[in-house]
Amino acid sequence: MAHGAFVAYYRVSTAKQGASGLGIEAQREAVARYLNGGDWSVVAEFTEVESGRKSDRPELDRALAAARLHRAPLIVAKVDRLTRSVSFLSRLLDAGVDVRFADLPAIEGPTGRFMLQQMVAVAELEAGLISTRTKAALAAAKARGRKLGGNRGVVVSTEARAAGRAAQTARSEARAADLEPVIRELRAAGVTSLGAMARALTARGIPTSRGGGAWTPMQVSRVLRRVAT
Repeated sequence: MAHGAFVAYYRVSTAKQGASGLGIEAQREAVARYLNGGDWSVVAEFTEVESGRKSDRPELDRALAAARLHRAPLIVAKVDRLTRSVSFLSRLLDAGVDVRFADLPAIEGPTGRFMLQQMVAVAELEAGLISTRTKAALAAAKARGRKLGGNRGVVVSTEARAAGRAAQTARSEARAADLEPVIRELRAAGVTSLGAMARALTARGIPTSRGGGAWTPMQVSRVLRRVAT
């Protein structure tokens, strides 16, 4: 039996569903069942209408902000396919909010954070296995003489594209953090132009983000946009 304030987060997949409320009432009922009576109140509700094209989740960000503001747990009505989204789960994990899933009642508190970490690990593993299987299939097809490339009717899901972009962003930020001390050292030595930095990084044998040996001013510029120096 629940007590205190809660923030609820719902999601629907189309604008039509969002306008009609289709599915929202069922999610509200799921939240009510999870809370199971008691002295509680939902201080804020947020509904995400996913267009199928955008990977950002502005309503989730607002919901997390409200949960932090009220120091209240965030209840996600349905976890379903979200467990496959690394970006979504990572955002929940990094938000510093007690997150609970109405259809997974055991997930709350320290146990909930542990379970979220496991969900992220499984989602990343699944993405890695898919990548490995895809590469192996492509290599086998190429070995059979099949011509690869071009659009062959395969539609990549929005969540898969979002997960790919999130993974790429995380890699870029981690790489920039590793380069930050070197950038600071170069600036202290008077190396400030993009071209000079590119030459200095190349001379030091530091590989680019793509593993190349020669840096370009554009690559340096991208790194500088991510470092705090």
